[in-house]
Amino acid sequence: MHAINPRKLHHSKWTAVQPSNKEKHFLVTKLLRDEDDNVVDVVIEAIHSHREVVVPWQRLKDASVWKMGWQ
Repeated sequence: MHAINPRKLHHSKWTAVQPSNKEKHFLVTKLLRDEDDNVVDVVIEAIHSHREVVVPWQRLKDASVWKMGWQ
């Protein structure tokens, strides 16, 4: 499991362990916060297709799904 500071996720790069639709590399484009200013979700954009997906930021900690950086 990755140690992640949710406030530093903006513009971070991620690689999908099991890419689908040629979407392997992703960039965090937006942090979605709750009323207490805590990061709840992130918007990640696929570099290949520019498709955006909203995921809970804790999901990025799962090493079986995501790798930090572009690999």
